[in-house]
Amino acid sequence: MTDTSPPRTLRIELPELTITALTWGPDDGPLAIALHGYPDSAWSWRHLGPALAERGYRVVAPFTRGYAPTDIPADGDFHIGALMHDAIGVHHALGGGRDAVLIGHDWGALTANAIGAHRKSPFRAVVSMSVPPVPAMTRSDLDPRTRFGLLRRQARMSWYIFFNQIPVVSERSLDRLIPKLWRDWSPGHDATEDVAHVFDALPTLENRRAALQYYRSVAGPGRPAARYRELHDSWRRAPRVPTLYLHGADDGCMRVELVSSVREILPEGSRVAIIDGAGHFLQVEQPEAVNAAILDFLGG
Repeated sequence: MTDTSPPRTLRIELPELTITALTWGPDDGPLAIALHGYPDSAWSWRHLGPALAERGYRVVAPFTRGYAPTDIPADGDFHIGALMHDAIGVHHALGGGRDAVLIGHDWGALTANAIGAHRKSPFRAVVSMSVPPVPAMTRSDLDPRTRFGLLRRQARMSWYIFFNQIPVVSERSLDRLIPKLWRDWSPGHDATEDVAHVFDALPTLENRRAALQYYRSVAGPGRPAARYRELHDSWRRAPRVPTLYLHGADDGCMRVELVSSVREILPEGSRVAIIDGAGHFLQVEQPEAVNAAILDFLGG
C-alpha cells in the first residue's frame, strides 16, 4: 500500500515572493523538490512525498507562483524563466546540495526540463512527467504522413490552450473547465479529491488569472524580466542532467505517440517509461508504479 502520511507546511521567503510548500521527510535529508502543473496543486505529490521521505529525502512540494497559499508575484511574471528562478531559489533557500533532485509534472515538467537543460543546474537528476523536453516534440521517428495525422489530432486536444488566452471569460469558466480537463485527461480516474485541492489553490479571480498567465506568457509577445532571462533561454534546449521521463499510456492531454523521440534527446544515464493504466495525472492515478520507477531511477 502507498503511505499517505500527512505533510507539514513550510513557508519559504524568496526576494520576489513567499512560497508555501508541503513537505515530508527529515530536514537534513537530500532535497527533492516536486513541482505541480495545471490544473493541479502541490497535493498531487501526496503519494510520492511519503515514499521519497522513507528513503531519507527531504521532499518539498511548492504551490507554484500564483497558486494559494503561495503569493501572486508583484512582478506579474509567469514566464518559464520565472518558474525556474523560483525552483532554484527554493533550492538555495533550503541549503540544497549537489545531491538534490527535481521532479515536475505538466508545467512543473516544463520547468524541470528547462532547469535540466541549464548549464548551471544545481540538481543531480530530473524526473519529468507528461510534458517532454521541447526538442523531443519537434522531431519524431514517425513517417511524415503519420506524424501529420497525430499533430492534427493533438491540435484538437489542445483547444484549452487557445481558450485560456481569452481574458475574463476563461477565468470565469474554470469551475466547469477544470473538472472537464481532469475527466478528459485522466479517463476513469475519480478526481474528486484532486479537483477540490485545485479549487482551494485558486480561491480568487486573481489566483485564477495567475494560473492562466502561465499560458498567456508563452503565447504573448512580452519578454521575461531581466533577472529571469538567462534561465528562460534554456527552456527549448535538450537536457544535460540525467532525466527520467514518464508518460501515461492513456494521456488525454498529450498523445503518447508524440513522445516517441524522447530517448534520442536525453543524456546518458536517462530513462523513459510509459505507465500503463494512467492518463495525464499519472502520479495520482498509478502512484505505486510511478513511485517505483522514480525510486529505482534515483537509487540509494
